[in-house]
Amino acid sequence: MEATKVIIPVAGWGTRSLPATKNVPKEMLPVYKKPAVQYVVEEAIEADLNDVVFVTNQQKRIIEDHFDYNLSLEALLRRTGKEHLLRDVRQVAEMANIISVRQKEQLGLGHAVLCAREVVKQEPFAVMVGDDLMFSRSPAIKQLMEVAKTEHMPVVGVVEVPRERVSKYGIIQAEEFAPGLYRVRHVFEKPDPKDAPSRLAIVGRYVLTPEIFHYLENLEPGYDLEYQLTDALQALALDKRLLAVKLEGRRFDIGDWADYLSANIYFALKDEELKDELVERLGEFLTNKK
Repeated sequence: MEATKVIIPVAGWGTRSLPATKNVPKEMLPVYKKPAVQYVVEEAIEADLNDVVFVTNQQKRIIEDHFDYNLSLEALLRRTGKEHLLRDVRQVAEMANIISVRQKEQLGLGHAVLCAREVVKQEPFAVMVGDDLMFSRSPAIKQLMEVAKTEHMPVVGVVEVPRERVSKYGIIQAEEFAPGLYRVRHVFEKPDPKDAPSRLAIVGRYVLTPEIFHYLENLEPGYDLEYQLTDALQALALDKRLLAVKLEGRRFDIGDWADYLSANIYFALKDEELKDELVERLGEFLTNKK
């Protein structure tokens, strides 16, 4: 059975991005002309994951609203003849079947995934973190789905990070059995760089099977007293039931200010009408550093 649903946890507080995220979810911070989370949903749709399950909280209705109709705005655009903009906003509302699940307490990524158990039931499913943007010729989540379908096992996406940054990620100890494919033996949550077994970091793309819920519901609070998905993945790894795929493409972590600003520049430079003026202004900033 192939995954058709994707869980996108968006209930976190976004403390890395304060004060910008005091009242605006970090997933709704704009990256060029779209909120960050829309890129994640578009990646899911491109991989034929048409049922999008947001795990949210009471402060984040704005995310669900973004993927709904705004009839007042649409009426204004129609009345003023802005048909191209009308098409854009309606397309957002029609791109996916949105399902919302409430995480009443923010107890970590593992708990957020567990909250969606009754929606995904006994089917394999994808998990995509709402502030982790991936861009490649083949959607990052599809790269995992193809391996999960062939190997009939849960799969996580990994990228190689600098040694000094391994303490920010879950790091795998694994054996490469084919180019870019690994059998995961251990998962270490935010290890000290000197103790890390590799520089292969788990990023926000997973394809999981319902067996993960057994491990999640038996978790003890881990790092930061939260229920870590990493700990459940470690249990899978010890049972020899976890693979990893080294993802191809470019990644932006929206919770990291340098990555967030780079993502905006990356997409703006792809706009032919804007590119030349932007390059000129960036050149001015770089030559005049006062």
